[in-house]
Order: sequence, then C-alpha cells, then structure tokens
Amino acid sequence: MTRGELAAEKFTSGYNCAQAVLLAFCDVTGLDETTAARLTSGFGGGIGRLREVCGAANGAFMVISLVYGDGGIAPREQKGALYSRIQDFAARFKAQNGSYLCRELLAGVTADQKPLPDQRTAEYYKKRPCTDIVRDAADMLDAYLKENPI
Repeated sequence: MTRGELAAEKFTSGYNCAQAVLLAFCDVTGLDETTAARLTSGFGGGIGRLREVCGAANGAFMVISLVYGDGGIAPREQKGALYSRIQDFAARFKAQNGSYLCRELLAGVTADQKPLPDQRTAEYYKKRPCTDIVRDAADMLDAYLKENPI
C-alpha cells in the first residue's frame, strides 16, 4: 500500500485531511497515531473549516517540519532552510492541484464556515476532490522525502 493509499483510506474512514496525511507518516515522524491525530484535529477543512490552507498541505508541512526541523530555537539560516523546504513543497502542491487554499480547491462546492463538519456520505465524497488531494499530497510527500534524505 502506498502512502497515498494509506492516507486516502484514513480520510475515507473519517479522519480529516490533515490527520490522514500525518497518520500516513507516523513511522517516519516517530509520532504515535493518537498524538498525530490529536495534533492535526483542528486543521481539517482548511484549518477549522475556515477554508484557508488545505489540511492535506498542512499535514505535509507538519511532516516536513518534524523530519527536517531542529526542534529548538534555530538559527536564522536553519529556519530559512526549513522554510525553503515548506515553500518548495507548497509550490509542488499548488502545481499539482491548482492551489493550496481549501476554498479554491473546493470551488463550486457549497462551503460555509460553520464549525460543524458536513456528514460523510456517498454524496460528500462524490462532490469533493479531497480524497484525491489527500492521496496526491501523501504520494508527493513520500517522493519529496526520498529526493531529500536527511
């Protein structure tokens, strides 16, 4: 099973987009699944359903931070190196999907900002590209990590 398939499976089982991506990389990040799911629980729907940065992208950014970040108050150059990685991945994500903003990815889908998520029904999955975006984000991230070993 690819990381993308695992992330898509997590998403369709009920996890939000950010959770699905981070959960697909627990073996890489060293996080246990409960911690990973809790950490990303507020990032679904473009951060708390605000339709801002896509949760799948945010999940990938968290993995990149966990893999390449130093975990402390990094010198300016180290922060710049990590931010460069984030910007590179964001550009790849945007090239693949047309945007990294949830509201743009969900263009044409009724997207209010009420806090209560929509019911996950068959219709929900038909009208949203989220499953494919989660799958693509995890596969792109897997390739990125392989291209950029520590």
